[in-house]
Amino acid sequence: MRPVFFLSDFGLQDPYVGVVKAVLAQKAPGIGVVDLAHDLPPQDLRRAAYALFEAVPYLPEGSVILAVVDPGVGTARRAVAALGRRAYVGPDNGLFTLAWLLDPPRRAYALDRVKPPRPQSLDPLPGWRPGAFTFHGRDRFAPAAAHLALGLPPEALGEEVPVESLLRLPLALTPGPEGEILTFDRFGNAITTLLQAPLGGWVEVAGRRVPIRRTFGEVEVGEGVAYLGSAGLLEIALNRGSAREAWGLEEGMPVRLTGP
Repeated sequence: MRPVFFLSDFGLQDPYVGVVKAVLAQKAPGIGVVDLAHDLPPQDLRRAAYALFEAVPYLPEGSVILAVVDPGVGTARRAVAALGRRAYVGPDNGLFTLAWLLDPPRRAYALDRVKPPRPQSLDPLPGWRPGAFTFHGRDRFAPAAAHLALGLPPEALGEEVPVESLLRLPLALTPGPEGEILTFDRFGNAITTLLQAPLGGWVEVAGRRVPIRRTFGEVEVGEGVAYLGSAGLLEIALNRGSAREAWGLEEGMPVRLTGP
């Protein structure tokens, strides 16, 4: 059985993550589920897309990636499964944009034949029936992910759709010299769309000129520093502080590489 890697913005205060994992276990007993992240900023597709980009290189081929960050749940947006070297299950809203730069899908299916799970071993409660329009993580994505984890044919999930029709966010990763702030991590470090961080150079952002170094320790506490982050993208930080808060940085702000 293939492992499932699960990412969402559900948080851990509510039972949503546990319920999705319960459905996975119901549909595929013994399934292995690894949590990638569940405390992403709610409905932040750019942050979620980056998280998947960072994780995918380390997920085994053949695995199933279940991702649910879904501002449009219950609307006309499609639910899809896309198959590359890994399987991707989630809303068709651009969530997988950056992951697919590393692992392009070769086939895709609309999840229009997926049957929602049935509540287990309950006494009847007159007038009660679980809602089925706002929890697609439970009702559509989890059953589809379990189906693929079992190695069953994707055609059973729904009609095949053109890979070219899958929605992508308007994001481009570039060697430079110009790019933008893609998102932020929990420390307030700005993650950019730049694919290189030439040592000895500088990056300009929000009227500041920040030196590019290998690590935080190469600048004093309270000073700015840029470096090549763990996902291979240039990041901009404030040593032991939040660059986002201190400098008023925002997603989409332009950044530019300059020489020494």
